[in-house]
Amino acid sequence: VQLQASGGGLVQAGDSLRLSCTTSGRTFSSGVMGWFRQAPGKEREFVAVIRWQGRGTYYADSVKGRFTISGDNAKNSVYLRMDSLKPEDTAIYYCGATGRRLIVSALYDPGNYDYWGQGTLVTVSS
Repeated sequence: VQLQASGGGLVQAGDSLRLSCTTSGRTFSSGVMGWFRQAPGKEREFVAVIRWQGRGTYYADSVKGRFTISGDNAKNSVYLRMDSLKPEDTAIYYCGATGRRLIVSALYDPGNYDYWGQGTLVTVSS
C-alpha cells in the first residue's frame, strides 16, 4: 500500500493551499483517511480525518473553520483545503490511512493508522 501526498509549498499568512493524497494497493471502504502534521521538534499531531462509512469528518480545534477535508472513496483519495493559513500551520503534513473502523476517540492518535505517505511540507511566512 502506498500513499502519495502532494500540494505543499511556501505561502504567506492568509493564503490558501490544497493538499491531495492518493492511495494505491488497496481500498479503504470502511476505514479512515486523513491528515496529521509534524512541526520541527514536535510530535505528530492530528489535523483532520474522514471516516468513509458515514462520511463523518473530524477536525483539530486549531484548524476548525479554516481547513476542510474531503474525499473520494472510489479513488481512495483525500484532500485538505487550507484557508487563512497561519505561521503556526508550518509543518510537514502526512496522509494516514487505516482499513479499521476506529471509534471517535481513536481517530486522533496517529498510532492507530497503519499506512502513511511521505509527507508534504507546508511553510507559512508571516
